[in-house]
Amino acid sequence: MTDTLRRWAGSGIVHVLFAFLAMGGWAVFANRGHAMPQPLYSGLLQGVLSACLTLFLKSLIDVLSKRFTGVARFWAPPLIACLGSASLLTALHALIGTPEIARTVAVPLMVSTSYVSIYNYSISRKRDAGP
Repeated sequence: MTDTLRRWAGSGIVHVLFAFLAMGGWAVFANRGHAMPQPLYSGLLQGVLSACLTLFLKSLIDVLSKRFTGVARFWAPPLIACLGSASLLTALHALIGTPEIARTVAVPLMVSTSYVSIYNYSISRKRDAGP
């Protein structure tokens, strides 16, 4: 991997921009059967929410993973993050009138839940290993 590509891959701005474009694009696609401009509004909202959640979820898992011990430290932080994300996404999409809420939030929730689960597991295992 070249140095330039490594810098891009490690850039928080690139991650946020990718989340905005990928998940916003998904929301437009999920609502494509409905009259414009609703699919665009849904895509814009989902893009902004995904970009913000990309920044927020890592910090949330960092905090929550320290609050649980035993087996709960593996499942509780991702579950709390997923439920919070699902609630926020569903409420805001309902507020703007997104027609296909379940389809719109399904992919972003799968991606974010997978991310927080893997991240939480990795930091929990590091904590077990010690310094």
